[in-house]
Amino acid sequence: MLVLGLESSCDETSIALLQNNSIIANKIYTQEVHSQYGGVVPEIASRAHIEKVDRLCTAVFEESGLKTTDVELIAVTDSPGLAGALLVGISFGLGLHTSYGIPVTGVNHLEGHILSVLLENSEITFPFLALVVSGGHTAIYRVDDYGCYIRLGQTIDDAAGEAFDKIGKLLGFPYPAGREIETQARSYQSEECIPFPVARLSTPGIDFSFSGLKTAVKYHLAEKDETYIKNNIPLICYSFQKTIITSLVNNMARAVEETGIERIALVGGVACNKTLREALAAQFDDRVYFPSPLLCTDNAAMIAKAGYERFKRNETRIPRMSPNSSF
Repeated sequence: MLVLGLESSCDETSIALLQNNSIIANKIYTQEVHSQYGGVVPEIASRAHIEKVDRLCTAVFEESGLKTTDVELIAVTDSPGLAGALLVGISFGLGLHTSYGIPVTGVNHLEGHILSVLLENSEITFPFLALVVSGGHTAIYRVDDYGCYIRLGQTIDDAAGEAFDKIGKLLGFPYPAGREIETQARSYQSEECIPFPVARLSTPGIDFSFSGLKTAVKYHLAEKDETYIKNNIPLICYSFQKTIITSLVNNMARAVEETGIERIALVGGVACNKTLREALAAQFDDRVYFPSPLLCTDNAAMIAKAGYERFKRNETRIPRMSPNSSF
């Protein structure tokens, strides 16, 4: 089955073609304009999607040598995300559905991230645990089968990726700041670090909290002069990143202990972080799986995969925009 995937939930416009489980094309346009504002501006993101979605779709079909009439299913992200951004992708998908009579299904963005790891790791069997870490989400899911997801815990405030961006802004890094923080942290040549706090929550579930860490870093910087901060950027980044990773690894270890499930997938934009990958691999050996970096970011191949699996289970649905949908 040939599936056309559409992703426009935030600041990446992506179009993909998936033939069963094989990626034919997966084009992604990242809106770099937001770096000058220190974060994603919803109206600018929506306008950029409008400008790019048709061009990307045309490029995907030209690259693959296929035609719109070859498509057997359209899968489009309809939740969660920025309302205007989601509307662009949904409208484009429904337009193709109406014009060509192609079946269409809405897909939850987080389901796409969870299933992204299965595009390249066919050896993973159910059940497994998925750690979803991105700019907007940090959560642990038990994945029993396609369509069967149980959330074991989530952040009660900032997402991990959001914390990276906020601390990066304090340090003067451009948005998004995750890559620069990791680069600075990996340049640090000592194991001594600033003892920033790892949140310990009493709430039910295996939840995360990063707002206290963000505040601790903010106060630490406020107490230091510009010379100290300039000379100790790698130390600050190393200490901050180590605290984030410690929280993520500790909660995954707890999830493994409580469920007895030892297969783990790390997905989402922050899954590109090499240090986080190394820490999980050191803790769980070869029981942890990762998508390639291209499939960690917001992309349409993962949406096409989720749509394809929905179609096989006869669980397709008309896309319905739900910006704040839980999963």
